[in-house]
Amino acid sequence: MTRRRDAACSLPAIPLALALACVMLFAVFSGYGCNSHSHTSDAHLRKIDEILYAQLPQGTPRARVEYFLNSRGYKIEGAPRKDVVVAVIHHVDTDTLQPATARATFHFDPNDKLISYELQAAPDAPLPR
Repeated sequence: MTRRRDAACSLPAIPLALALACVMLFAVFSGYGCNSHSHTSDAHLRKIDEILYAQLPQGTPRARVEYFLNSRGYKIEGAPRKDVVVAVIHHVDTDTLQPATARATFHFDPNDKLISYELQAAPDAPLPR
């Protein structure tokens, strides 16, 4: 009888461990999916996207976005609407030493807080001096 009692006690531990492992895997993959923040499908613009994502999170005031762009010498273009800022961003990837140029469109809510931005490849031009 002692053997049966030991076997019966260990049986629930296996499904419990399996369920715990499944929950942990789900949490890992869920978190991985949430970290995807790409605003472009162009791999050439990935570094620009990483910089903007880190420096200009959702909710950033419009004045801060414009200061960020102006202080780095990025050209702000005329916007089609007052809730949009469009800028041309030049960046040299320090890993590959390849230049990249993106046209960034920033969208703001009625309180001038950043909602989102999108990136499109733009023709490479000489970097501003």
